[in-house]
Amino acid sequence: MTASTEGLRLATPSERLRATVELLSSMRFSISLLTVICIASVIGTILKQHEPAVNYVNQFGPFWSQLFLALKLNAVYSAWWFLLILAFLVVSTSLCIARNTPKILADLKGYKENIREQSLQAFHHRAGGELGDAPEAAAHRIGKALVSGGWKVRLQQRTTPQGEGWMVAAKTGAANKLGYIAAHSAIVLVCLGGLFDGDLIVRAQMWFGGKTPYTGGGLIADVPPRHRLPASNPTFRGNLLVSEGTQSSTAILAQSDGILLQELPFSIELKKFIVEYYSTGMPKLFASEIVIHDRETGEKVPARVEVNHPASWRGIEIYQSSFDDGGSTVKLAAVPMTGTGKPFEVQGTIGSNTQITRGQGDGAEKLTLEFTGLRVINVENMSEAGGGSGADPRKVDLGDSIGARLGAANKTTNKKELRNIGPSVSYKLRDAAGQAREFNNYMLPVDMGEGVPVFLLGLRDTPSENFRYLRVPADDQGGMDGFLRLRAALADPAMREQAVRRYAKAATDPARPQLAEQLAGSAAQALALFAGDPAAGGKGAGLAAVSDFLETRVPEGERNRAGEVVVRILGGVLFELAQITRQQAGLAPLDPGDRTQAFMTQAVMALSDAHLYPAPMAFQLKDFQQLQASVFQVTRSPGRNIVYLGCALLILGVFAMLYVRERRLWVWLRPAAGGSEASMALSSNRQTLEVDREFDRLRTQLLGTR
Repeated sequence: MTASTEGLRLATPSERLRATVELLSSMRFSISLLTVICIASVIGTILKQHEPAVNYVNQFGPFWSQLFLALKLNAVYSAWWFLLILAFLVVSTSLCIARNTPKILADLKGYKENIREQSLQAFHHRAGGELGDAPEAAAHRIGKALVSGGWKVRLQQRTTPQGEGWMVAAKTGAANKLGYIAAHSAIVLVCLGGLFDGDLIVRAQMWFGGKTPYTGGGLIADVPPRHRLPASNPTFRGNLLVSEGTQSSTAILAQSDGILLQELPFSIELKKFIVEYYSTGMPKLFASEIVIHDRETGEKVPARVEVNHPASWRGIEIYQSSFDDGGSTVKLAAVPMTGTGKPFEVQGTIGSNTQITRGQGDGAEKLTLEFTGLRVINVENMSEAGGGSGADPRKVDLGDSIGARLGAANKTTNKKELRNIGPSVSYKLRDAAGQAREFNNYMLPVDMGEGVPVFLLGLRDTPSENFRYLRVPADDQGGMDGFLRLRAALADPAMREQAVRRYAKAATDPARPQLAEQLAGSAAQALALFAGDPAAGGKGAGLAAVSDFLETRVPEGERNRAGEVVVRILGGVLFELAQITRQQAGLAPLDPGDRTQAFMTQAVMALSDAHLYPAPMAFQLKDFQQLQASVFQVTRSPGRNIVYLGCALLILGVFAMLYVRERRLWVWLRPAAGGSEASMALSSNRQTLEVDREFDRLRTQLLGTR
């Protein structure tokens, strides 16, 4: 029997009903639905699911983001059309099974012993011969030989003009047809399991139970009951954040238009969150020591949850999903980036915010400082070809990892030097209009191979961008004070003039005061341009302002030489300015050397870029008290065992259909002079060389011919 692509044909006068049932039960319809589901699953894998709408706008733009949201591509597996396709696939495949199963079962029971003698001559594998024993004896002998070889045999006696003849009908490999039933049943079971463990039950409670997603803020305890699902909910998958020393019993189910709260029959208390690291600083173990408090019995059950080693209670699996900050306290030191203003300190808790006032009187600007994140461990690639990625250590660069191993056999990858570069703090500065920029500053100076460690001050305008870092050189005390003093002095015209005089005096012969005066004028002009003094006639500040000035005042053929001279003068004046600031601070002068030269080179670059820093101040992490939190994924999955059963049936079914060959054998024995005359034929659902060899073996064994 071969499977037909056509469906059931009902005996009904309604042509529309007959056509609908035939389409639903046809194999072509099932294959089409399965193809659509595969395409949707690919989209759901590539496109991040259940992200905030603003993330899609930032990544794809307004048009495509609206299209994705309209088609529910941001929540493919819970979209109404995806669930509808799954339901149709279950119905279609079930009808296919109902249509073909009776035929398959009837075919399994039948031996087709009524086949005519003339029909045996139409088979590809056929043979004939003469046997010395009577038809009945030959039939029993052949039947026993086939049974001993694993065949199922049925003997049939027939009356012919020549006398009593015997038909030997045998079959083997019937599991091939059972594979069809198993594989198609597996599709139904997997789809049912997916429907049970998906959002269908949750959607049903929203449609018929009056539950709606919650879009507001505030405490979980204040959320109304219409946004909560009961503890008896048969299936769900949500996230639960628990800080160290606290407990929680309400999970969050993300929806495309908000969240739902899932009550649990127990609460989870986090005793300790454990992170173990390799020598490079990369994490190798995430684990949580928890206590499960049963609401009904009051029982307290200690447990340990690790990645890929969940805990289970009352049919609910508890997985280690991620980790987060649990409300760490930080102390930040505000350092002025404009050269004016006084430093101050501010304390806060991650997740909270505080108000900062810039200026005085009616023109004062109010800013909101939002403490967004604290990372104690930051593992970066510090190799020469690499670069700081600013990546969270809990994330894995899977794409880079796969790409490094694909391609030609001689493909090489850059060597990575992973190193922990210390804690960092993230915060946002929001103005009165609600516009915010995000900042990420490292606590300790980082050796970037530039001769002097630098403090990394990162910023970005939108979450979709990567951080851009201002590199501030560390002074001989390992702090930012040397750079900040130099920045403040650069903004002071009097100190600039003093530095220019000292430079001109040191760089010229005292016997040539006219040359010293000319050099002082050039140095004052270059330093004023670099400082962004409007009186200098330049535009902007930093090296860009100096470059623009040279392009407008110096002929093109002389610009390179003039630029080298101006940069040399600028470096010398800034060195004298640094010496003045150290003298005023009561510090020893800088010793001319490689480290001082590296410090000044990096300081010139940082001073040039500092004018582009969009905030009046940067906040440096001074101290912190870390409090960690675990993010658990809690799931109740009644359809999991159904899916496991479906997967097992799918493996068995595919194996049976691909590797089990169904064969049928007929041997017709009719009376002849001195014995009997035999005609043999073999059929198989696949014609292979193995079938040819098996037929030759059976012909020799049963008929004694070659």
